[in-house]
Amino acid sequence: MTISEFQSLIEDIYYNKDSTRGLPSTFMWFIEEVGELAQALRSGSPDELTEEFADVLAWLATTASIAGVNLDEAALKYANGCPKCGHTPCQCPEPTGSTPKQQ
Repeated sequence: MTISEFQSLIEDIYYNKDSTRGLPSTFMWFIEEVGELAQALRSGSPDELTEEFADVLAWLATTASIAGVNLDEAALKYANGCPKCGHTPCQCPEPTGSTPKQQ
């Protein structure tokens, strides 16, 4: 299944419910699922990890749909390697500071 097919499937299943809830509340559900994934990464079984990654992916897809973002198009940001340095693998220097930062 492609990213676009997955996003379309999640729209078919949840768009009406999630769009009625609205973007801010749907985003909060997405964040809750990210928290559950964080817990599973600390102590979860492979099955729990798979389930939590699936949930995060589904909530990301529905949040993107409500925001009018096509995830296939969004993924193109990385089509030519790191968007900052242009290399694969990334050759950017490690950022300084205490938290990782996505490019």
